[in-house]
Amino acid sequence: MGLAYTIDSPVKVACYGINSVISIIEDRLIEMMRSHYYPQINEQYQPISPAVEDYRAKRITDYLNLVNRMVKESFEKLKQSAFETGSEIVKYFEMLPDDNKLKQLYLRMTLSDDSNETEQLKIFLRSKIKPGSIDVNIMTKVDKDQFNEQGVVKEDSSDAVSALRGYANSNLSNSSVIFSAGLNPRLFNYLGKCRQFDANGLGKFEKKVIIKVSDFRSALIQGKYLAKKGIWVSEFRIESGLNCGGHAFGSDGSLIGPILEEFKKKRDELVGTLYDIYSKATINNDRIVFNQPHPIQLSVQGGIGTHEEDNFLHEYYGIQSTGWGTPFLLVPEATTVDNDTLELLCHATKDDVILSKNSPLGIGFYFLKGTSSDKEKMNRIEKGMPGSPCTEKYLESNTEFTKKPICTASRRYQKLKIGQLQSMDLPEAEYQKRRKEVLDKECLCIGLSNAASRKYKFSLVKKLNAVTICPGPNISHFSRIVSLKEMTDHIYGRTNIIRNPGRQHLFINELFLNIQHFKEQLMAEQENPVDNKHKKSLFNIYDNLMSGIAYYHFLMAQISPESFVFSKEKIKQGLNEAEKQLNLLNKEFQLTPSPEK
Repeated sequence: MGLAYTIDSPVKVACYGINSVISIIEDRLIEMMRSHYYPQINEQYQPISPAVEDYRAKRITDYLNLVNRMVKESFEKLKQSAFETGSEIVKYFEMLPDDNKLKQLYLRMTLSDDSNETEQLKIFLRSKIKPGSIDVNIMTKVDKDQFNEQGVVKEDSSDAVSALRGYANSNLSNSSVIFSAGLNPRLFNYLGKCRQFDANGLGKFEKKVIIKVSDFRSALIQGKYLAKKGIWVSEFRIESGLNCGGHAFGSDGSLIGPILEEFKKKRDELVGTLYDIYSKATINNDRIVFNQPHPIQLSVQGGIGTHEEDNFLHEYYGIQSTGWGTPFLLVPEATTVDNDTLELLCHATKDDVILSKNSPLGIGFYFLKGTSSDKEKMNRIEKGMPGSPCTEKYLESNTEFTKKPICTASRRYQKLKIGQLQSMDLPEAEYQKRRKEVLDKECLCIGLSNAASRKYKFSLVKKLNAVTICPGPNISHFSRIVSLKEMTDHIYGRTNIIRNPGRQHLFINELFLNIQHFKEQLMAEQENPVDNKHKKSLFNIYDNLMSGIAYYHFLMAQISPESFVFSKEKIKQGLNEAEKQLNLLNKEFQLTPSPEK
C-alpha cells in the first residue's frame, strides 16, 4: 500500500472491528503524524528530534501508543452509542458479514417485539464487540546501517531493527508485526531477543509475528529460522507475486492456486516441523514450554475482487482471512490518499498500472502513470537535473561509485552513472536504453509518504510535494470513490461495485500477468543472453505455468457448478487461451529442451 496510505488507518477503521496495518519504516512521516494528531486530541505535541538517542524507535513507540489510545477512546464512544439509525454501533453491526453470529443476534434484536429481550440483547452485543487490531509492517530489505560520529556502525540501530524495537516497546496488545520481502538474519536475530513476543498461554500472544511469503518453501525456511530463536509465527500471509500492489516479486511461474493447494496438503507438516524446533528452543531459551503447537493461520492477498473469489479461498483452501489492499485506496474513510491521486485512481485503466523497474531496490514495482511524482521526475530530466535530492536515504544500497552506499534514484548516483555511460562509446540505441533504465529510478521514500502531507497540509520535506502511488492491477476494475460500508458490502456479497463486467477471475488475471512477465523475460534473454543457468530457469517458468494451467483444469473438473457463480466455462476459455499463448512462446523461443540437453 505504500507508506502514507495506511499510516493512520487504525484511527479510522479499528473502532469498527477492522484490522489494518501501519508501515513503520519512515520515521519522519511518523513524526509528522504525531504533530498532526496530538493537537487533534487537545494535547501538546512534543517533538522527538534526531538528536535524541534512539529517536527512530522512540518516535515509532510514541506514535503507536498514541494511535492505540485514540482507537480505545473512539471504540468506547462507539460502544456506548445508541442503537439507532446512523449511529456508530449500528454501523459496526451492519458492516459485519451476514453469517456472523453477532450480526444474526443484532438482526434478531432489531426485529424483536419483546422490549426485555431487546434490552438484554443490547447489553450482550455491547459486551462482545471488540476493536480491530493495530498491526505494523516492516519491509525486511529496508535495513540500512546507522553510524556514530566516528563512522562506526551502531549496534542494533539499523532501520528495520530500530523500527522493530519501536514496535516491541509500544503498549499495543493483540497486535502483530508483519515482515515482508524475505528473510533478514540480522532483523530476525534481534527479534529472538525480544521477549514481548513470548507466548503467555497456548495461542496467546500480546504481540504476534506474521510472515508474508510467496510459497510453501519460503514459509518453511523463515518459520524454521524463527522457531530456532524461540519465536512462533502465528500467521503466514501468502501473497500473489505479480497480482499485488507495491513491490512485486516475480515468481518462477508458480501460480496462487497450486501454491495454496500445497499449503492445504502440507499444513500439518508445517505446524509439526515448526513445533518440534520451537519446543526445543523454548526449553533452551527459558521460555514457557507448551505440550502442543500454537495455532498457525493462513491468509492470502493479491488481486481478490469479488465475494465469490474470497469465499472460494476460504472454503476450498481453508484460508482463515484475506487481504483487500488496492480497492481500499478508493475508500477515504479507511485510507489516506490526496484528492488529485484519488481522481487518477478512479480513472485508472489496465494500461495505466505499470510493472516497472522504478524502485531503487531493484525489485519490480507497480506504479500508476500520471502521478505528480512521475511528472516531477520527467520535469527534472527535461531540465537536465535528473534524480532526487535523496533526503531520507532509506534505500541507499549502491556502492558502484562510492564507498558509502547511495540510492540509485538520487541525483548524485544518476549523474555519475550517466557520465559513465557517456564515456563508454556505446551504440546510440544501447546508450539510450541504458540511460532510460537509470532515469526510471524514482524516489519512493518521499513519493509514497506525500499523500499524507498533502491530505493534512503538512510539509514532510520542503519543496518536495510529489506523490507516488502503487496500486495493484486490480485497481482498473474499480472506478469510483466508495464509502467504507459500500466496500464491506461488496466484500461480503451484498452489492457489486466492480465497473468492468468483462473482468476475468482472480486465477486467470494472475495467470496472464505471469505470462506477460515471462514474455518480457524471454525477449530480454533473446536480446542479451546470460548463461545456461538462466535459460534453465526460463524452462522452469514455462513448465510451472503449464503445470498451473493443468491444475486449474483439474480443479474446474472437481468442483461443483454451485461452487462458482463465476462461469466455469469462462475460466476454461481463459485457461485455453493462456495455453495457446504459451505454446506460441514455446515455438518462438524453443522453450522445451531437447532430450540430449
